[in-house]
Amino acid sequence: MSDPMRPPVSHSRATPSSPDPSRSRASLRTAVVQEVLTDALDRRAKAVGSETLDVLDTGGGSGNFAVPAARLGHRVTVVDPSPNALFALERRAAEAGVADRVRGVQGDVSGLFDVVKRETYDAVLCHGVLEYVEEPAEGVRNAVGALRPGGVLSLLAAGLGGAVLARALAGHFKEARQALGDPAGRWGEGDPVPRRFTAEQLCGLVAAAGVEVGAVHGVRVFADLVPGVLVDTEPGAFQELLQLEAAAAELPAFHAVATQLHVLGVKQETDPA
Repeated sequence: MSDPMRPPVSHSRATPSSPDPSRSRASLRTAVVQEVLTDALDRRAKAVGSETLDVLDTGGGSGNFAVPAARLGHRVTVVDPSPNALFALERRAAEAGVADRVRGVQGDVSGLFDVVKRETYDAVLCHGVLEYVEEPAEGVRNAVGALRPGGVLSLLAAGLGGAVLARALAGHFKEARQALGDPAGRWGEGDPVPRRFTAEQLCGLVAAAGVEVGAVHGVRVFADLVPGVLVDTEPGAFQELLQLEAAAAELPAFHAVATQLHVLGVKQETDPA
């Protein structure tokens, strides 16, 4: 079977061909992952000889990634604990004309196999989940367990370095130091994120679950630090920042300061010994 992984992000591919001034900063923050994921799904589809894949989005919420995947023609199941998020997902899928390809199920990654079957998906998205579960290793194992052999895992989680940098730039030096030395990467009791990771930690979790890591990307390296007024009012700034994010995402030096880290991998054909 051919490898469904993609090569490093192409700068021309990662940047839309025609700028759209109406695009929100939220879209800027997800653009790199969307492009990488789209390419990975294309490769998986070619590998299995089918234009339609079965995709599982754990913690997929209102469909930021699920709806675009459905627009590509794939069948997407979203598992999320929030009824409100699933309601928003249903509405969003209907507005996008893909309601017949998106299914929402209430649940979470810890009890994933109460609501979905094992080894039934070509791709599993686990975005913004590991920060909040009690056992991240179990969450990764469950996500991988839902994959067919050779399937694609897309893992997105909060990065430690990005939080340290953000607190320091805001003048909260004690909190930055606290996050740097805290086992969970938290800067204090008021920190809304229960846990953060380094790229090495995420790759270790993925490899231990039987997934071959194919690529690591730093996400939101600059997007959260650049003043919004500059992006919104300076001609061409949005597009230039988008290109900068795409270029920096590939470089290991920037993984250490990214707000989020994205790991893309393929489930091994046989279980690790």
